[in-house]
Parts: sequence; structure tokens; C-alpha cells
Amino acid sequence: MNLENIKKRLDEMLPKGRVSHSLNVANCAVRLSEIYNCDKDKAYLAGIIHDCAKYLELSEVEDYINKYEIYLDELEEDNLALSHSIIGSYIATYEFEIEDEDVINSVKYHTTGRENMSLLEKIIYIADLIEEGRKFPQAETLRKLTYGGELDKALLTSFNNTIKFVIDNEQLIHPRTVSARNYLMKETL
Repeated sequence: MNLENIKKRLDEMLPKGRVSHSLNVANCAVRLSEIYNCDKDKAYLAGIIHDCAKYLELSEVEDYINKYEIYLDELEEDNLALSHSIIGSYIATYEFEIEDEDVINSVKYHTTGRENMSLLEKIIYIADLIEEGRKFPQAETLRKLTYGGELDKALLTSFNNTIKFVIDNEQLIHPRTVSARNYLMKETL
């Protein structure tokens, strides 16, 4: 499926605000690709599709899980905030006909991160947080770090913020986020 058809499909799948967010993430990812020497076309594609499963109805979630035999772990089950990235990676593969594993993994891990993230995965993860429409308190700090050439420091700061937020709200922390943080800590020491 070509990019224009993917965009048309996203217009059907997502509310206008989420389409706007996705465009912002794609454009941010391209800008970051210029800074970090990453493939701009792959960054744009991953950014535009990263939230393709964000607004699925419960019945649609079940349909996708059954259709593509998707495994969700116990934290992802019944939690679209986490599972949309996993389901989205299957939509990218089977419905958008994307074969690039790096693009697919960038969609799959944009909510939790993971150990040993590729450059594109890092760019999509952070672009989702720092695109121009994001207004949460730490967004500007993350922007300064990321645009200042400190992508890993921005990621580590983001993982720390996420873990603190989840603890403060007495929620479960996804193990991939902890692993991603710990891996990055070891790499940056």
C-alpha cells in the first residue's frame, strides 16, 4: 500500500486530532532523522502510522487479536494504551503491507521502549513525546535534550519520568520500560 492510501486509511481509522498528532510525529521524526542521520522516509512512515490502532473499539481489538493471532501480555490485555502499539505493528504489516522490520518495530515499541532499541525506534519513541502539540511539563526538557544531540539522555529522562508517573499513580510498570531504561543506563555509564 502506498503512502497516500495509508494516509486515507488513517483518516478513516483515527479522529482528526490523532491524525494531526501523527503528522506532527512524522514531521518531528524527519527533523530528528536529519540530526541523527537516520532514513527520513522510514522515519516519516513510522511516525505517520505509529498510532494506527489507538482508537479501535473493543470488538475490533478482539477481531485483530484473533485474525492475526496476536499475543498480548497480561499488562497489555484490556489496556489499549499499551496494546495499540502491538496491534498497530500487525496492521502495519498485514494491512499497510509494510515489510521493513525497523518501521514495524518502531510502531510496536513506541509506548514501552525495549532493550537495545534501533535508532529509528528511539526516534519514533521520542518524537511521539516531543512533537509540537505536546504540552506536558517535561516536554520542553525532552525537546532541548533531543534537538541538542542527546537522544539517549532524552530517552533515559523519559523512561525515568514514565516510571515515576506510573508509580505515583499506583499502576503496574511494563517490564519492557524497565528493561529499556536499565539497558540504556548500562550503555551510557
